[in-house]
Amino acid sequence: MQDIETLESEILTKISAAGDLDALEAVRIAALGKKGEVSLMMRGLGQMAPEERQVVAPKLNKMKQSLLEAIDQAKDGLNRKAMEEKLATESIDITLAARPESQGRIHPISQVVDEITEIFADMGFTIAEGPDIEDDFHNFTALNIPPEHPARQMHDTFYLPEKEDGSRQLLRTHTSSVQIRTMMSEEPPHRIVVPGRTYRSDSDQTHTPMFNQIEGLVIDKTSHMGHLKGVLKEFCRAFFEVDNVEMRFRPSYFPFTEPSAEMDIRCTFAGDHIKIGEGDDWMEILGCGMVNPRVLEHCGLDPKEYQGFAWGMGIDRIAMLKYGIPDLRAFFDCDLRWLKHYGFVPLDVPTIGGGLSR
Repeated sequence: MQDIETLESEILTKISAAGDLDALEAVRIAALGKKGEVSLMMRGLGQMAPEERQVVAPKLNKMKQSLLEAIDQAKDGLNRKAMEEKLATESIDITLAARPESQGRIHPISQVVDEITEIFADMGFTIAEGPDIEDDFHNFTALNIPPEHPARQMHDTFYLPEKEDGSRQLLRTHTSSVQIRTMMSEEPPHRIVVPGRTYRSDSDQTHTPMFNQIEGLVIDKTSHMGHLKGVLKEFCRAFFEVDNVEMRFRPSYFPFTEPSAEMDIRCTFAGDHIKIGEGDDWMEILGCGMVNPRVLEHCGLDPKEYQGFAWGMGIDRIAMLKYGIPDLRAFFDCDLRWLKHYGFVPLDVPTIGGGLSR
């Protein structure tokens, strides 16, 4: 058998002399490949006497480990050398002019949230936010939703694993929980709008498990249903950018408002187009009502002293309505072609004075 120390020295010399990665790989294959010199020597261990094998095997293993370490170090050095050469020969002229038009687009949901909040901010509302993961009290109990209500069931609500005390948190099913947190943490009067993500176990052309919602709340000592109608009429006029919007309120039921109503707006369906504000048809866009006295009590407010109103609407739905988007699921497809068609130019911020959708 060839002298192990001599062979190791020869291979280490070849590793040091390798000028590029291809040459280094050739040295590795010649030494440690299937038919390499070191590999063949290790195969010959089986033909040795046990006493000789006990002497030679450790030396071969030590040599193999030494060669592998040397190859790794040489590879790192050659990679570093190649990168330095590349950096020395390649450069980018950062003085070149940028592309004439921006390539990114603002998602319609983001744009509509900005439009809505701009309208309500102009009416004196502030923006409130809260956690996506809620507890039962803020999401259900404080909103006068009884234990047997279908909304509490697992087929409608996403629950997190049960805690040691038996309680379970959940993904909020509406942004109404932020209204509760606001009333419990701050002194009235309140005038807030709450945009945010909400979650329900539902999925089809007009429903998704995660959707965007915005709710409004006014709490003081004098607000009434007439004020609610005025706020919503001004919102519809500004959002749909029409001079006048005819509305109607139909009696409904929500645990957290009393009386409750669903609001429709007058419209015309013409083929694939919808004209808002006039026509022979009606379209429901939101639910609203006067805040239930029991909700005020849960928040530590005296319903004999305070009253107010609230409303809520799906942002995704009114975005589809305003901009003619036919399928809700496309909002989450991450299709750049769709976003380029329906998206908005960055920094084209909606304002009341300059126009919302422009």
